[in-house]
Amino acid sequence: MPHPEAFLRRYGPAALVTGASNGIGRAIAALLASYGLDLVLVARNEAALSEIAKDLAARHGIGVTLIPADLSQPGAVDAILGHPATERVGLLVAAAGFGSAGRFDQLPVANELAMVDVNCRAVVALAHGIAPRLVARGQGGIILFASLVGWQGTPFAATYAATKAFVQSFGEALHRELRPVGVDVLVAAPGPVATGFGDRAGMALTMMDTADIVGADILRALGKRGQVAPGRVGRLLTLALWPVPRALRIFIMGRIMKGMVQGKEDVR
Repeated sequence: MPHPEAFLRRYGPAALVTGASNGIGRAIAALLASYGLDLVLVARNEAALSEIAKDLAARHGIGVTLIPADLSQPGAVDAILGHPATERVGLLVAAAGFGSAGRFDQLPVANELAMVDVNCRAVVALAHGIAPRLVARGQGGIILFASLVGWQGTPFAATYAATKAFVQSFGEALHRELRPVGVDVLVAAPGPVATGFGDRAGMALTMMDTADIVGADILRALGKRGQVAPGRVGRLLTLALWPVPRALRIFIMGRIMKGMVQGKEDVR
């Protein structure tokens, strides 16, 4: 793991973590607290955030600021960036996101559009708000979340895969742009992870990494590379899929997604 004091000097004094109420966001928040970073935690579930904040503050003696927000709503990002606590942020962890599963024409369009807002629009807005502050300091970091489903079109998760392809491309570019001015940008592309994601998306996930393992792999990679496929399952799937021609990957991922869709009919 990174040396806590060195990590705190480079990415402190505070970290802004979205999607902090569960899953990878929560796991990374706990690790950052153990390194001594103060936290600015963002999620929709204020009650869950409050419990997490109390626990981390008590165990690690850090300061925790809560900003309950739904990133699909207009004005949410502006409210976050305008909060006084974000002025001390040296690390952005944009972990908030969600997906859907099913045949595109059968999915509610409002949910698909909200997904684009959370997974793409909010990510760009947060990065654009935080990056100039980090550049001015000449140090800091941004962690963005792609996915192995975003390396090709993924049938029965069409919108989700497209949002992750967007983040992948966006993060790759920012890594090259901001590295010369002292800002580390990392794109994490996990595979299946044991979080609440699968339930919300309507998928039956089986072989999965834990959020703690994925979070630790991500923080180990920060500042060392521009991209990481965290977790044992994520790495295995990456190694298996990467050499496969794109058209065949689309076919394979479509068959996998079709098998994971829960309670869906006529997804031929």
